[in-house]
Amino acid sequence: MNVQKTDVLIIGAGAAGMMCALTAAQRGRSVLLLDHAHKLAEKIRISGGGRCNFTNLNAKPENYLSLNPHFCRSALARFTPQHFIAMLDRHGIGHHEKTLGQLFCDDESEAIIAMLKSECDAASVHWSMPCEAGEIRRGSAFTVNTARGIIESASLVIATGGLSIPKIGATPFGYKVAEQFGVPMTRLKPGLVPLNFHPEEWAAYTDLSGASLEAVVSFDKHSFRENLLFTHRGLSGPAILQISSYWEPGEPLDIDLLPDHDMREIFAQQRGSKMLLGNFLAQYLPKRLADIVATKWAQNLPLNQCADKELRALADKLKHWQITPTGTLGYSKAEVTCGGVDTRALSSKTMECNDVPGLFFIGEVMDVTGQLGGYNFQWAWASGYAAGQAV
Repeated sequence: MNVQKTDVLIIGAGAAGMMCALTAAQRGRSVLLLDHAHKLAEKIRISGGGRCNFTNLNAKPENYLSLNPHFCRSALARFTPQHFIAMLDRHGIGHHEKTLGQLFCDDESEAIIAMLKSECDAASVHWSMPCEAGEIRRGSAFTVNTARGIIESASLVIATGGLSIPKIGATPFGYKVAEQFGVPMTRLKPGLVPLNFHPEEWAAYTDLSGASLEAVVSFDKHSFRENLLFTHRGLSGPAILQISSYWEPGEPLDIDLLPDHDMREIFAQQRGSKMLLGNFLAQYLPKRLADIVATKWAQNLPLNQCADKELRALADKLKHWQITPTGTLGYSKAEVTCGGVDTRALSSKTMECNDVPGLFFIGEVMDVTGQLGGYNFQWAWASGYAAGQAV
């Protein structure tokens, strides 16, 4: 049986896998990059509406969720957004900042994929795509059965991502490898995902589908002020995607629909107004939302006919709308997977398993999940670079 030998075998040719491959190959390692997909780095291709939100200028450990919150500190410090920007500049790829430090390509995200592939090719990375990986054995080296024969490598890097967006090829392969080698896992759940509500509870709001506004959405000690989007089934938009990674089932969200206004004070000042409550609220909220708030949360009477107690209660609800999701829209709509390979079993400097020398995990397969806005790609680059320096 044909056995192909290499210093480093990387399973998963996405953002983290390619970064690891080019970094290791530039150090003179022989590197084979294997992926089961037909198209390279589909998650990069579709991200940021096809413009790839490739990093965030503000990336720091506080922007990541993990049961081991300090783990990401070392890798993020050694490969920063500026390092990735320097690579883009070398390749003449234009980029721009949107809000909150988010960087996007001026052109299509295909430019990032082409850049990473050309860096890999220039460093003589070998490719095996599409190719399924099968059984893995470990003796003096790692032996991996694949659809194209047996591969033997001193270092094995798992860069297979999480469960999010299965239609572009997500599988639990990386988690199975962790299980095989006794590497612990943390609980998995969809992250950066829309939330839905009980149909009966949500019936009052289905007509708001498509309406959006800036709001502050809070859960536990976490708050995000960004756009909130009403959908047929529940809530979406950046503020909801952000909080979804922290939200726990059965618990309510707290939503401030008017973060810039003290509604108790405004109602008190306008107490004598003859304007209908719905029309009055439409000065502050989208018209459809104002009408529903006025009719479902209060009586849509002229302000001067509304009871003080009712206006106070309405003001409080506008600032603290408590609503409990029934769940998320699942991995098919999730941008990331929260949880994964327990980083307490890995070296924060190299991403290598403490108890399985030569086995590395990088990127989304690990229990390090970034917030929305380029943070997950920055973790892919940083963790891939850290492992690429060590393999």
